[in-house]
Amino acid sequence: MFNRLQGQPESYDKKSKYRFGRTLGAGTYGIVREADSHIGKVAVKIILKKNVKGNEQMVLDELAMLQSLKHPHIVRFVDWFESRDKYYIVTELATGGELFDRICEQGKFTEKDASQTIKQVLGAVDYLHHNNVVHRDLKPENLLYLTKKPDSDLVLADFGIAKMLDSKDEVLTTMAGSFGYAAPEVMQKKGHGKPVDMWSMGVITYTLLCGYSPFRSENLQDLIEECSNGQIQFHERYWKDVSDDAKDFILGLLQPNPDKRWTSKEALDHVWLTGKNASDRNLLPEIKAYMARARLRRGIDMVKLANRIEALKKQEEDPDNTDFPDDATLAADQSRCQSPFPTASSSPTPPGEKRSLSKTIKGAIFREVVMAKVREMKREQESIKVQEEAERKMTMKE
Repeated sequence: MFNRLQGQPESYDKKSKYRFGRTLGAGTYGIVREADSHIGKVAVKIILKKNVKGNEQMVLDELAMLQSLKHPHIVRFVDWFESRDKYYIVTELATGGELFDRICEQGKFTEKDASQTIKQVLGAVDYLHHNNVVHRDLKPENLLYLTKKPDSDLVLADFGIAKMLDSKDEVLTTMAGSFGYAAPEVMQKKGHGKPVDMWSMGVITYTLLCGYSPFRSENLQDLIEECSNGQIQFHERYWKDVSDDAKDFILGLLQPNPDKRWTSKEALDHVWLTGKNASDRNLLPEIKAYMARARLRRGIDMVKLANRIEALKKQEEDPDNTDFPDDATLAADQSRCQSPFPTASSSPTPPGEKRSLSKTIKGAIFREVVMAKVREMKREQESIKVQEEAERKMTMKE
């Protein structure tokens, strides 16, 4: 009753069931927080209404889609409610850690293990496509273990840019996906659909088997060209012990032409997923090398996350009922603690002591500062050149 006297919607009463914890992520429209509830830990996506004004249907569509999805390898919808200025979407929280992190804690990970891991994910993708849903952001960071148990299911998470198609032939036109995993037709803005998920599955499978991406370009135009030429390299040093079945599976998914790319059903029927001809070579050294390279990127992502949290805090219209952390940088640092295995940096902070930032985020902040200074110096040099050129032309005219 008190909430309604304050002008809060009726469903806002549900908020009292959840006690918010660390920040898990942030995007254009809002933030995702971990929360404790009567059913255990959950993830709460908090969307600022002002950021979707005029496009509220997008939120309603996401809710309808999440409520319709019921699959053992897809995070489960739990609840939703709203306040005067925000929407809240509650889903199951996968607490077992990201795919590659979890693999690194194992003593061995073979090609056969990789085939069964991909089979689980592909089963979830096939379910989505059967229900006319395109995920559009498949990548290792969105493949999570549900619990810390050794036999935990691997689940597909983050449906923030997923789309439910009105018909099986509907074409999507908005840019979507993550750099390095997005299909060429997305980057070229040609219109896309279900095949974009299959391309992403190809990139994930390739990376899982050798520890690096099939595409190495660092800017969009070069990446488009590299993805479009269809020349997938299997370097002898890393691929000599990987089966031909695995390579054939990858080539079927990394077809630049979406019409020639395998569907989820065609991929599920491939012999590689039986594990029959897969090698027993341990892939762990390559995956650990990949994770070592990824740490710097994660640090930079934390800096970007802190900046997004700060920007969203400024947009909040009801600061008396804030859902944003006080310290954006610390919140971003804590967001990394998703591994099911405790580390020195994820241990509880003693009362009365300030939690120090991790080496990763400190290093990333330092790198960002240095790069910003380099960019500033380049701009100054370009400005000086322009000025000198203008003065030279003036002198010539005189």
